[in-house]
Amino acid sequence: MQTKMKNRLFLGYKWVLIFVFLALGNNLIAQFTLNGEFRPRAEYRHGLKTLVAKNDDAAFHISQRTRLNAGFRVENLKFGLSIQDVRLWGEAPQQINNSNRLMLHQGWAEYGFSPEFSVKLGRMELVYDDARIFGNVNWSQHAKSHDLALFKYEKNFKLHAGVAFNQQYDQLLTTNYDMKSNYKTMQILWYNKKFNQLGMSILFLNNGMENVKTIQNTDIYKTVFSQTYGTHLTFDLKNIALFGSAYYSGGKDASERKLSAWYAALGLDHKLSNAVGIGAGWELLSGTSQKELTDNPDYTNRSFSPLYGTSHKFNGLMDYFYAGNHLNTVGLSDLYLNLSYQYKKINWVLTSHFFSAANDVLKIGQTSELMDKGLGTEIDLTLEYELNDFATVNAGYSQMFGTETLQTIKQTGDYKATNNWLWLMVTFKPVFIK
Repeated sequence: MQTKMKNRLFLGYKWVLIFVFLALGNNLIAQFTLNGEFRPRAEYRHGLKTLVAKNDDAAFHISQRTRLNAGFRVENLKFGLSIQDVRLWGEAPQQINNSNRLMLHQGWAEYGFSPEFSVKLGRMELVYDDARIFGNVNWSQHAKSHDLALFKYEKNFKLHAGVAFNQQYDQLLTTNYDMKSNYKTMQILWYNKKFNQLGMSILFLNNGMENVKTIQNTDIYKTVFSQTYGTHLTFDLKNIALFGSAYYSGGKDASERKLSAWYAALGLDHKLSNAVGIGAGWELLSGTSQKELTDNPDYTNRSFSPLYGTSHKFNGLMDYFYAGNHLNTVGLSDLYLNLSYQYKKINWVLTSHFFSAANDVLKIGQTSELMDKGLGTEIDLTLEYELNDFATVNAGYSQMFGTETLQTIKQTGDYKATNNWLWLMVTFKPVFIK
């Protein structure tokens, strides 16, 4: 295992060295960049993502992401490469390393057929608009990237079309796909246009998930599709930024159940002075009634899922309502307020979220008696301090004040217990070649 690890490290950094030699050999016509990232993060967890019982012991760990990013450009051809290692401190022995965490985060090439039109191929991040539907999930140490072909037209407006088709193995027969956490195929279309103070985006996503059913001891594979489409709008005034989104999802979910769900959001950010800002907003993710789940075996899935967005950015930093938690749930209403203060290199943000269910929640053991829809209040306090041009310190404290309804939905923990989370992160981003 140690030899394999060394081989993979060598292969990864070999490509970076090739980039360097190419750039140095063509320095008159090419542009080469090389930078890194070192990001350790310590976390105290006692109620992160779900409620804890009063006697539960807290968790504590330090995770680390180490990245090496390279870029190369010559004439109308661009290359991008990002290699990363993600690990927990102490997960691997000191002398014999059986924990191989080296991975390719991004590796792509983009060819420009004209100044306006280009094609990008490979593994890449997808970030569109406010990252609600497509984001790089940068908070996660692993982050998120996609394997696809992306066609880009950008002049007076932006139009991107993407096509992806995934396979888990190098097969000689069939295109069966067993990776349930990932899509099998995907097609996206994104349009963006600026009209003075107004910004408008339209997004269409055709998402194909592999469904497997066992019939007479035989696995039957079928690709089922859902369609998500909608718009994101922004409007900028002198000291006020307004924004809103609306999306609808139809078709079939991953279990081949009928899907009919929607999402709406409105918000504003107001700069009171150079140092102080306030913000407010509301999000609604439709949900499926627990009463309907009980009464109707052929129910329609009305639970909206933001799919491939940066979910940590939304609905509270404690991730109680993260992307993977949306299937067949009661949905979510999130009314939030925030206050920010910036002084020199220090930036504070205090945010409060008021959560409630978007659909019916049944009392435990009941088939008709409903609970109050209030889920609780979360308070998030974050601090960012810029040490210099390539180093920042971030810290945060969050606490969830849950309700009995939240405990019923989570089916674990005690809403009366202290559910909190504390973290400290240092990020270094050195630039080696620019």
